[in-house]
Amino acid sequence: MNLFRSVRAVTDASGDGTVDWDAVAEAAKASTRPGTLDLSAADRDAYASDVRDARERLQTVGDVRFDLPRVVEIQNRHHWIETNVTTFERVMRPIERHGESAFPEAARVINTGSMAFLLAFLGRHVLGQYDPLLLADGDDADEHSLYFVHPNIVRVADSLGVALPRFRRWIAFHEVAHAAEFGAAPWLSGYIESRMKRGVEALATGGLDREAFEELDAAMTAVEGYAELLMDRAFDEEYRDLREKLDARRQGGGPLARLVRRLLGLGLKRRQYERGAAFFRHVADERGLAAASAVWEQPENLPTDAELDAPERWLARVSA
Repeated sequence: MNLFRSVRAVTDASGDGTVDWDAVAEAAKASTRPGTLDLSAADRDAYASDVRDARERLQTVGDVRFDLPRVVEIQNRHHWIETNVTTFERVMRPIERHGESAFPEAARVINTGSMAFLLAFLGRHVLGQYDPLLLADGDDADEHSLYFVHPNIVRVADSLGVALPRFRRWIAFHEVAHAAEFGAAPWLSGYIESRMKRGVEALATGGLDREAFEELDAAMTAVEGYAELLMDRAFDEEYRDLREKLDARRQGGGPLARLVRRLLGLGLKRRQYERGAAFFRHVADERGLAAASAVWEQPENLPTDAELDAPERWLARVSA
């Protein structure tokens, strides 16, 4: 970790855009220890086995058919940052197009530093990621990916007092559950992308598309909630202690970490987990897992914001 090099990369930000993305990647990596990827052949086989087992169990329990992403990678923190800086750039592109400043060089330095800080923070905390490559162009748009940030998984398993193989397997089940959702609903990526584009474009021009953000939030709540339900029903070991320990971790940390989580909207993501899981548990308890899986049959089956808090209304509408 080299904080001087990180600061230097930010202050030397250049180019014509409002963010120097090359400097973002350099600064984020310079301020973050990469962590070791010194894995034995048995370690790598264990990751692969967990992913395969998760797919088989999720297909059987959830009665959903899907393929695993072609790209499944075990990463260190620097790898994750390098992969996701392009995602940040795609999301920010509309704002960069419309962004204007009376002091463009100063604004570029500030924006570059902000993006570097966010990527570095996430790179130190993300455990696994299913990446549907939203807003990607060309052939890349169809290449979904699955990542495991091994140094973070090892660190968190140790801090929670959980055996690494068990914790790694649980993370694999969670991320593969997301692959099941996007595999079962080929339209889902396009649906989320369209709401993201509308919302970001409106922000870039000084407006607010409330409908786009409400629909995006409802869709992401369904994504997170269904994955929670599916992995809980499919995971082949006791998991209650893992859930409690991770929930405590999400709420913990020092004041700075809690502030950053709030700024990043990670509190919102936790709310999506809880709200979505409660919705789908009610549906599954009432009608079975197959009824819950109907959410992925077509976009119209996604719950509305109001239905998330009243699942019986969703059941009445979708089952009618």
